[in-house]
Order: sequence, then C-alpha cells, then structure tokens
Amino acid sequence: MNPDHVKARTIRGAVITVSSSRTKETDQSGETIIRLFEQAGIDTSHYAIVPDKIDAIRNEVIKALECAECVVLNGGTGLTHDDCTIEAVVPLLDKKIEGFGEIFRMLSFQGIGSAAMLSRAVAGISGGRAVFCIPGSTGAVKLATSALIIPEIMHILTHANK
Repeated sequence: MNPDHVKARTIRGAVITVSSSRTKETDQSGETIIRLFEQAGIDTSHYAIVPDKIDAIRNEVIKALECAECVVLNGGTGLTHDDCTIEAVVPLLDKKIEGFGEIFRMLSFQGIGSAAMLSRAVAGISGGRAVFCIPGSTGAVKLATSALIIPEIMHILTHANK
C-alpha cells in the first residue's frame, strides 16, 4: 500500500454502550471492544454506558470526541421504538463512510442470514475523528471491531486528516 495512504499514529479509542439495562459489570460488548482495542495497541481513553435517549447519546459522543480519535458506540442500532443511536449520531458526522455499514451487513449475512438487514450500522467522520455505530450483541461487536474497524482505522484517520 502507498505510504501516503496510511500514516502510523497513536490512536485513542472511546467505547460507548447504549443500553437502558447494562451496567459496567454486565457490559460484555463494551468489554469486548476494549479488549480488542488493547490487543491492537489502542488505548481506551473514554468509556461510558448511556440510556437509549438521543440527547444522552449525543452528549456522550461529543465528550468522547474530545479525547479519542476512534469512537465506537454499540447498541441502539436496530428497529425497535427505543433504538435511536443512529438518529443521535448521524447529525454529528461531517461525512458518512457508507461502505462500513454495507460491508458489516454483508459479513453479518454470512453468519446470521437475512436478519442482517435489520442492522442500521453506520460510520463516519466528525472533526477528523472516526465514529462507528454497531449493534450491541457480542458477536456483532467482535465482527465489526476485529474485521473492519481495527484493520482500517489508521487508513481512515490518515484520509480524514489530510
């Protein structure tokens, strides 16, 4: 790969779990993202659990963007009446990374079949920082973080900061 496409850098991560029922003790998905980040050399500088409320989610993302270059939200991306992560985050994005959601759903389809279409996973750039919204299941978190986010985060941030 052309070295101009990927510049090595230290990346600080942020993990936000969107749930009205999880606690730090029961948040296996958030813990999984933090562990995968750690294995990839990404320090988690921000971690929070917020309820499924647009203002709470948006405020937490703004806080996370102050201290991290890679923000991952898990949960609240489905179709239920209280799933509002996408509605909270998309207005904060300068640009969407359309391919993230497309590829995530394609990979999910291989594992869970047509139910993958229910995911509204999305990613984008906000102020030169990457934001990812993924489902809250542990399987989805492992897939998105290990197969998509970690392998491409340097590339994404290099382009987002040119």
